[in-house]
Amino acid sequence: MKRTIIPVKRKTAQSYTIVIGDDCLKKLIVDIKTKKWANRYAIITDSKVKKLYGEKVQKILKKAGIETVLISFIQGEKHKNFKTVQTILDSLFKEEFHRDDGIIALGGGVVGDIAGFVASLYMRGIPYIQIPTTLLAMVDSSVGGKTGVDTKWGKNLIGSFYNPKAVYIKPSYLQTLPKKQLRNGFSEIIKYGIIARPSLLTFLQKNKESLFAAKTKATSKLIAPCVRIKRTMVQVDERENGMRKLLNYGHTIGHAIEKQSHYTVQHGQAISIGMSIINTIAVSKKWMSKKNAETIKKLFKTYGLPTKLPTSFSNVALVNSIKMDKKIKHNKKTFVVATKLGKARLSTSITNQDITKACRKHA
Repeated sequence: MKRTIIPVKRKTAQSYTIVIGDDCLKKLIVDIKTKKWANRYAIITDSKVKKLYGEKVQKILKKAGIETVLISFIQGEKHKNFKTVQTILDSLFKEEFHRDDGIIALGGGVVGDIAGFVASLYMRGIPYIQIPTTLLAMVDSSVGGKTGVDTKWGKNLIGSFYNPKAVYIKPSYLQTLPKKQLRNGFSEIIKYGIIARPSLLTFLQKNKESLFAAKTKATSKLIAPCVRIKRTMVQVDERENGMRKLLNYGHTIGHAIEKQSHYTVQHGQAISIGMSIINTIAVSKKWMSKKNAETIKKLFKTYGLPTKLPTSFSNVALVNSIKMDKKIKHNKKTFVVATKLGKARLSTSITNQDITKACRKHA
Protein backbone atom coordinates (compact mmCIF):
# COMPACT_ATOMS: atom_id res chain seq x y z
CA MET A 1 0.00 0.00 0.00
CA LYS A 2 1.28 3.45 -0.94
CA ARG A 3 1.93 5.70 2.03
CA THR A 4 -0.28 8.80 2.37
CA ILE A 5 0.84 11.91 4.25
CA ILE A 6 -1.75 14.54 5.14
CA PRO A 7 -0.55 17.85 6.66
CA VAL A 8 -2.61 19.63 9.32
CA LYS A 9 -1.92 23.36 9.29
CA ARG A 10 -2.68 25.15 12.54
CA LYS A 11 -3.15 28.85 13.19
CA THR A 12 -2.16 28.85 16.86
CA ALA A 13 0.85 26.52 17.03
CA GLN A 14 3.11 24.15 15.16
CA SER A 15 1.49 22.11 12.37
CA TYR A 16 1.71 18.33 12.24
CA THR A 17 1.34 15.46 9.78
CA ILE A 18 -0.87 12.40 9.60
CA VAL A 19 0.91 9.41 8.04
CA ILE A 20 -1.28 6.59 6.66
CA GLY A 21 0.30 3.33 5.52
CA ASP A 22 1.41 -0.06 6.76
CA ASP A 23 5.02 1.14 6.77
CA CYS A 24 4.19 4.13 8.96
CA LEU A 25 6.27 2.84 11.89
CA LYS A 26 9.37 3.21 9.72
CA LYS A 27 8.39 6.83 9.18
CA LEU A 28 7.79 7.16 12.94
CA ILE A 29 11.36 6.04 13.68
CA VAL A 30 12.81 8.43 11.11
CA ASP A 31 10.74 11.32 12.47
CA ILE A 32 11.64 10.60 16.12
CA LYS A 33 15.33 10.57 15.25
CA THR A 34 15.39 13.56 12.93
CA LYS A 35 12.86 15.85 14.61
CA LYS A 36 14.01 15.01 18.14
CA TRP A 37 10.68 15.72 19.79
CA ALA A 38 11.81 14.04 23.02
CA ASN A 39 14.70 12.16 24.63
CA ARG A 40 12.60 9.11 25.52
CA TYR A 41 8.97 8.07 25.39
CA ALA A 42 6.28 6.49 27.53
CA ILE A 43 4.11 4.21 25.39
CA ILE A 44 0.65 4.54 26.95
CA THR A 45 -1.82 1.82 26.01
CA ASP A 46 -4.58 -0.35 27.45
CA SER A 47 -4.40 -3.93 28.71
CA LYS A 48 -5.64 -5.46 25.45
CA VAL A 49 -3.53 -3.43 23.01
CA LYS A 50 -0.49 -4.00 25.23
CA LYS A 51 -0.69 -7.72 24.46
CA LEU A 52 -1.46 -7.24 20.77
CA TYR A 53 0.93 -4.45 19.83
CA GLY A 54 2.40 -2.66 22.84
CA GLU A 55 5.35 -4.95 23.47
CA LYS A 56 5.99 -5.34 19.72
CA VAL A 57 6.12 -1.58 19.16
CA GLN A 58 8.41 -1.21 22.16
CA LYS A 59 10.80 -3.84 20.72
CA ILE A 60 10.79 -2.13 17.30
CA LEU A 61 11.67 1.20 18.88
CA LYS A 62 14.31 -0.36 21.14
CA LYS A 63 15.94 -1.99 18.11
CA ALA A 64 16.09 1.47 16.51
CA GLY A 65 17.82 2.85 19.61
CA ILE A 66 14.76 4.71 20.95
CA GLU A 67 14.32 4.49 24.73
CA THR A 68 10.78 3.76 25.97
CA VAL A 69 8.78 2.58 28.97
CA LEU A 70 5.42 0.82 28.61
CA ILE A 71 2.48 1.97 30.74
CA SER A 72 -0.96 0.35 30.49
CA PHE A 73 -4.36 0.63 32.14
CA ILE A 74 -7.48 -1.56 32.15
CA GLN A 75 -9.30 -1.51 28.82
CA GLY A 76 -12.69 0.16 28.48
CA GLU A 77 -14.57 3.46 28.49
CA LYS A 78 -15.40 3.10 32.19
CA HIS A 79 -11.68 3.51 32.94
CA LYS A 80 -11.51 6.82 31.06
CA ASN A 81 -11.46 8.83 34.28
CA PHE A 82 -9.32 10.87 36.65
CA LYS A 83 -8.25 7.77 38.58
CA THR A 84 -6.58 6.35 35.47
CA VAL A 85 -4.99 9.71 34.67
CA GLN A 86 -3.57 9.95 38.19
CA THR A 87 -2.16 6.42 37.98
CA ILE A 88 -0.40 7.23 34.69
CA LEU A 89 0.94 10.53 36.05
CA ASP A 90 2.32 8.68 39.07
CA SER A 91 4.05 6.19 36.73
CA LEU A 92 5.67 9.04 34.80
CA PHE A 93 6.95 10.59 38.03
CA LYS A 94 8.33 7.23 39.19
CA GLU A 95 10.12 6.85 35.86
CA GLU A 96 11.53 10.38 36.39
CA PHE A 97 10.13 11.77 33.16
CA HIS A 98 10.93 15.41 32.45
CA ARG A 99 9.75 18.13 30.06
CA ASP A 100 12.11 16.91 27.36
CA ASP A 101 10.51 13.45 27.39
CA GLY A 102 7.34 12.47 25.53
CA ILE A 103 4.37 10.14 25.19
CA ILE A 104 3.21 7.73 22.48
CA ALA A 105 -0.54 7.00 22.58
CA LEU A 106 -1.02 3.47 21.22
CA GLY A 107 -4.64 2.33 21.11
CA GLY A 108 -8.21 3.35 20.42
CA GLY A 109 -10.10 6.50 21.28
CA VAL A 110 -9.99 5.97 25.03
CA VAL A 111 -6.21 5.56 25.00
CA GLY A 112 -5.72 8.55 22.71
CA ASP A 113 -7.94 10.81 24.82
CA ILE A 114 -6.29 9.80 28.10
CA ALA A 115 -2.71 9.84 26.82
CA GLY A 116 -3.22 13.22 25.16
CA PHE A 117 -4.78 14.61 28.34
CA VAL A 118 -1.88 13.31 30.43
CA ALA A 119 0.58 14.88 27.95
CA SER A 120 -1.20 18.23 28.28
CA LEU A 121 -1.03 18.07 32.09
CA TYR A 122 2.37 16.58 32.87
CA MET A 123 4.78 19.38 33.80
CA ARG A 124 2.35 21.75 31.99
CA GLY A 125 2.75 19.93 28.71
CA ILE A 126 5.06 17.43 27.05
CA PRO A 127 5.04 16.26 23.40
CA TYR A 128 3.01 13.26 22.34
CA ILE A 129 2.40 11.09 19.27
CA GLN A 130 -0.75 9.25 18.23
CA ILE A 131 -0.75 5.67 16.89
CA PRO A 132 -4.45 4.73 16.66
CA THR A 133 -5.35 1.03 16.52
CA THR A 134 -9.14 1.17 16.04
CA LEU A 135 -11.12 2.36 13.04
CA LEU A 136 -12.91 4.99 15.11
CA ALA A 137 -9.62 6.41 16.36
CA MET A 138 -8.07 6.33 12.88
CA VAL A 139 -10.88 8.26 11.17
CA ASP A 140 -11.82 10.55 14.02
CA SER A 141 -10.46 10.82 17.56
CA SER A 142 -6.72 10.76 16.79
CA VAL A 143 -7.03 13.89 14.64
CA GLY A 144 -7.85 17.35 15.96
CA GLY A 145 -6.28 17.48 19.41
CA LYS A 146 -9.30 16.81 21.62
CA THR A 147 -8.28 15.09 24.85
CA GLY A 148 -10.12 14.37 28.08
CA VAL A 149 -11.92 12.09 30.49
CA ASP A 150 -15.49 11.19 31.43
CA THR A 151 -17.09 12.15 34.75
CA LYS A 152 -20.36 11.34 36.49
CA TRP A 153 -21.69 14.54 34.90
CA GLY A 154 -21.09 13.43 31.33
CA LYS A 155 -18.71 12.33 28.58
CA ASN A 156 -15.53 14.31 27.82
CA LEU A 157 -16.59 17.25 30.00
CA ILE A 158 -13.07 17.61 31.43
CA GLY A 159 -10.24 17.91 28.94
CA SER A 160 -8.10 20.10 26.75
CA PHE A 161 -7.27 20.91 23.15
CA TYR A 162 -3.72 19.57 22.85
CA ASN A 163 -2.39 18.50 19.48
CA PRO A 164 0.06 15.67 18.84
CA LYS A 165 3.39 16.07 17.09
CA ALA A 166 2.20 13.56 14.48
CA VAL A 167 -0.31 10.77 13.86
CA TYR A 168 0.72 7.38 12.40
CA ILE A 169 -2.11 5.21 11.04
CA LYS A 170 -1.42 1.57 10.21
CA PRO A 171 -4.57 0.14 8.53
CA SER A 172 -3.51 -3.51 9.04
CA TYR A 173 -4.00 -3.06 12.79
CA LEU A 174 -7.71 -3.33 12.02
CA GLN A 175 -7.34 -7.01 11.15
CA THR A 176 -7.29 -7.91 14.86
CA LEU A 177 -10.18 -5.58 15.71
CA PRO A 178 -13.46 -7.28 16.74
CA LYS A 179 -16.46 -6.70 14.44
CA LYS A 180 -18.21 -4.77 17.22
CA GLN A 181 -15.34 -2.29 17.33
CA LEU A 182 -15.28 -2.01 13.54
CA ARG A 183 -18.97 -1.05 13.67
CA ASN A 184 -18.09 1.82 15.99
CA GLY A 185 -15.78 3.18 13.31
CA PHE A 186 -18.30 2.64 10.52
CA SER A 187 -20.77 4.76 12.47
CA GLU A 188 -18.37 7.72 12.38
CA ILE A 189 -17.64 7.12 8.69
CA ILE A 190 -21.37 7.18 7.93
CA LYS A 191 -21.46 10.50 9.81
CA TYR A 192 -18.76 11.91 7.52
CA GLY A 193 -20.68 10.71 4.47
CA ILE A 194 -23.90 12.34 5.63
CA ILE A 195 -22.46 15.73 6.58
CA ALA A 196 -19.76 16.11 3.93
CA ARG A 197 -19.15 13.36 1.35
CA PRO A 198 -22.00 11.12 0.09
CA SER A 199 -19.54 9.06 -1.98
CA LEU A 200 -18.44 7.45 1.29
CA LEU A 201 -21.98 6.12 1.76
CA THR A 202 -21.92 4.63 -1.73
CA PHE A 203 -18.58 2.95 -1.02
CA LEU A 204 -19.96 1.53 2.23
CA GLN A 205 -23.01 0.16 0.42
CA LYS A 206 -20.86 -1.64 -2.15
CA ASN A 207 -17.97 -2.95 -0.04
CA LYS A 208 -19.41 -4.40 3.16
CA GLU A 209 -17.62 -7.78 2.94
CA SER A 210 -14.17 -6.31 2.25
CA LEU A 211 -14.60 -3.71 5.00
CA PHE A 212 -15.71 -6.20 7.65
CA ALA A 213 -12.75 -8.37 6.65
CA ALA A 214 -10.61 -5.26 7.32
CA LYS A 215 -8.87 -5.61 3.97
CA THR A 216 -6.28 -2.85 3.89
CA LYS A 217 -7.07 -1.70 0.35
CA ALA A 218 -10.74 -1.18 1.23
CA THR A 219 -10.28 0.40 4.66
CA SER A 220 -7.61 2.77 3.37
CA LYS A 221 -10.11 4.14 0.84
CA LEU A 222 -12.27 5.19 3.79
CA ILE A 223 -9.62 6.32 6.27
CA ALA A 224 -7.86 8.92 4.10
CA PRO A 225 -11.04 10.77 2.95
CA CYS A 226 -12.37 10.92 6.53
CA VAL A 227 -9.05 12.25 7.81
CA ARG A 228 -9.06 14.90 5.08
CA ILE A 229 -12.60 16.00 5.98
CA LYS A 230 -11.71 16.35 9.64
CA ARG A 231 -8.36 17.98 8.79
CA THR A 232 -10.17 20.64 6.75
CA MET A 233 -12.65 21.43 9.53
CA VAL A 234 -9.98 21.48 12.24
CA GLN A 235 -7.74 23.81 10.26
CA VAL A 236 -10.57 26.33 9.86
CA ASP A 237 -12.00 25.94 13.38
CA GLU A 238 -9.48 24.44 15.80
CA ARG A 239 -11.39 25.31 19.00
CA GLU A 240 -14.83 24.23 17.77
CA ASN A 241 -16.46 27.63 17.55
CA GLY A 242 -18.05 27.14 14.14
CA MET A 243 -17.58 24.64 11.29
CA ARG A 244 -15.99 21.96 13.47
CA LYS A 245 -19.27 21.64 15.38
CA LEU A 246 -20.71 19.84 12.33
CA LEU A 247 -18.59 16.83 13.35
CA ASN A 248 -20.92 16.49 16.36
CA TYR A 249 -23.81 15.25 14.21
CA GLY A 250 -25.62 12.71 16.40
CA HIS A 251 -23.16 13.24 19.25
CA THR A 252 -25.19 15.48 21.57
CA ILE A 253 -27.84 12.80 22.01
CA GLY A 254 -25.28 10.00 21.55
CA HIS A 255 -23.10 11.15 24.45
CA ALA A 256 -26.20 11.33 26.67
CA ILE A 257 -27.04 7.75 25.68
CA GLU A 258 -23.53 6.60 26.59
CA LYS A 259 -23.73 8.29 29.99
CA GLN A 260 -27.19 6.95 30.79
CA SER A 261 -26.09 3.41 29.87
CA HIS A 262 -23.01 3.75 32.11
CA TYR A 263 -20.99 3.28 28.90
CA THR A 264 -22.38 -0.20 28.20
CA VAL A 265 -23.66 1.24 24.90
CA GLN A 266 -20.53 1.83 22.86
CA HIS A 267 -19.77 5.15 21.20
CA GLY A 268 -20.54 4.15 17.62
CA GLN A 269 -23.82 2.53 18.64
CA ALA A 270 -24.85 5.58 20.65
CA ILE A 271 -24.00 7.88 17.75
CA SER A 272 -26.02 5.87 15.23
CA ILE A 273 -29.03 6.10 17.57
CA GLY A 274 -28.34 9.81 18.08
CA MET A 275 -28.18 10.44 14.32
CA SER A 276 -31.40 8.47 13.82
CA ILE A 277 -33.26 10.50 16.46
CA ILE A 278 -32.04 13.80 15.01
CA ASN A 279 -33.09 12.61 11.53
CA THR A 280 -36.59 11.87 12.84
CA ILE A 281 -36.80 15.41 14.18
CA ALA A 282 -35.44 16.81 10.89
CA VAL A 283 -38.06 14.90 8.87
CA SER A 284 -40.85 16.09 11.18
CA LYS A 285 -39.75 19.70 10.60
CA LYS A 286 -39.31 19.10 6.86
CA TRP A 287 -35.56 19.85 7.05
CA MET A 288 -34.73 16.39 5.66
CA SER A 289 -36.63 14.19 3.21
CA LYS A 290 -38.06 10.84 4.33
CA LYS A 291 -36.11 9.23 1.47
CA ASN A 292 -32.74 10.43 2.81
CA ALA A 293 -33.67 9.38 6.34
CA GLU A 294 -34.58 5.90 5.09
CA THR A 295 -31.32 5.64 3.09
CA ILE A 296 -29.34 6.38 6.26
CA LYS A 297 -31.43 4.00 8.35
CA LYS A 298 -30.89 1.21 5.82
CA LEU A 299 -27.12 1.75 5.92
CA PHE A 300 -27.12 1.56 9.72
CA LYS A 301 -28.95 -1.76 9.43
CA THR A 302 -26.45 -3.03 6.82
CA TYR A 303 -23.59 -2.37 9.25
CA GLY A 304 -25.37 -3.77 12.30
CA LEU A 305 -25.76 -0.39 13.97
CA PRO A 306 -28.80 0.29 16.17
CA THR A 307 -31.39 3.00 15.58
CA LYS A 308 -33.55 2.20 18.63
CA LEU A 309 -32.98 3.16 22.26
CA PRO A 310 -32.46 0.33 24.77
CA THR A 311 -35.76 -0.61 26.41
CA SER A 312 -34.63 0.48 29.88
CA PHE A 313 -33.95 4.09 28.84
CA SER A 314 -35.74 7.04 30.38
CA ASN A 315 -36.49 9.91 28.01
CA VAL A 316 -36.54 12.33 30.95
CA ALA A 317 -33.06 11.22 32.06
CA LEU A 318 -31.81 11.50 28.49
CA VAL A 319 -33.04 15.08 28.15
CA ASN A 320 -31.50 15.93 31.54
CA SER A 321 -28.14 14.48 30.43
CA ILE A 322 -28.17 16.71 27.37
CA LYS A 323 -28.34 19.77 29.65
CA MET A 324 -24.65 19.27 30.47
CA ASP A 325 -23.55 19.10 26.82
CA LYS A 326 -20.38 21.11 26.12
CA LYS A 327 -21.93 22.90 23.13
CA ILE A 328 -24.63 24.70 25.13
CA LYS A 329 -24.14 28.48 24.96
CA HIS A 330 -26.42 31.20 26.34
CA ASN A 331 -28.58 28.35 27.68
CA LYS A 332 -29.31 27.17 24.13
CA LYS A 333 -28.64 23.63 22.92
CA THR A 334 -26.95 23.34 19.56
CA PHE A 335 -27.71 20.31 17.39
CA VAL A 336 -26.28 19.32 14.03
CA VAL A 337 -29.00 18.65 11.47
CA ALA A 338 -28.42 16.98 8.09
CA THR A 339 -30.63 18.61 5.47
CA LYS A 340 -29.60 16.26 2.66
CA LEU A 341 -26.82 13.78 2.00
CA GLY A 342 -23.59 15.76 2.01
CA LYS A 343 -24.95 18.86 3.71
CA ALA A 344 -25.53 19.76 7.36
CA ARG A 345 -26.13 22.83 9.49
CA LEU A 346 -26.45 23.88 13.12
CA SER A 347 -29.80 24.40 14.84
CA THR A 348 -30.70 25.91 18.20
CA SER A 349 -34.46 25.55 17.67
CA ILE A 350 -34.83 21.89 18.69
CA THR A 351 -36.75 21.69 21.97
CA ASN A 352 -36.87 19.13 24.78
CA GLN A 353 -40.36 18.27 23.54
CA ASP A 354 -38.98 17.55 20.05
CA ILE A 355 -36.37 15.21 21.53
CA THR A 356 -38.84 13.42 23.80
CA LYS A 357 -41.31 12.92 20.94
CA ALA A 358 -38.60 11.56 18.63
CA CYS A 359 -37.24 9.28 21.38
CA ARG A 360 -40.68 7.67 21.73
CA LYS A 361 -40.50 6.71 18.06
CA HIS A 362 -37.11 5.10 18.69
CA ALA A 363 -38.08 3.24 21.89
